[in-house]
Amino acid sequence: MSEAELRTPRADAARNRDQLLAAATRAFASAESEPSMRAIARQAGVGIATLYRHFPTRESLVDAVYRDQVVRLTTGAHELLGQLPPATAMRRWMDSFGDWIATKNGMLDTLHTMIESGHIGHAETRAELLKAVTTILDAGHAAGDLRADVTAEDIAASLIGIFTVAPRPEQEAQADRLLNLLMDGLRPAARQAQS
Repeated sequence: MSEAELRTPRADAARNRDQLLAAATRAFASAESEPSMRAIARQAGVGIATLYRHFPTRESLVDAVYRDQVVRLTTGAHELLGQLPPATAMRRWMDSFGDWIATKNGMLDTLHTMIESGHIGHAETRAELLKAVTTILDAGHAAGDLRADVTAEDIAASLIGIFTVAPRPEQEAQADRLLNLLMDGLRPAARQAQS
């Protein structure tokens, strides 16, 4: 067997895993209750055996989706800052945070059990997310785009409040208005007067 033939199954397996993660993320975000494993496999376009080969339990799938979303949020902060001014990066990051919250809605029962059992470290996740927000805030403070008296904890509490009152995707327009209001409050007084 050639080297290319040996790599093909691994590429297929990686593609299947990526498709499963994407399908599970969509299914969890759009579900009011936890979707079945069979529905996730069907949405990914793979058989149930393929799903279980990659994720032997519902918990392993929830864990993978959750961790993937946290990585996207934490690395996303740096990527956004590399492309956008800090205030714009913060607003885009807030949208990503809202997507993460929406994804968690369809896996709350399993996620809650995993956090209680210590399988997922809630404190560690919170610390990672606060660090990502701090990265954007620090850049915004340095550029004079964001108020210096605002902390990452302030942002996190505000976002949790916004997405509790106006969950996505059901109330996306209201969530957007509230996020824009929050951004107005994050701008320094001199910048607000200019807007």
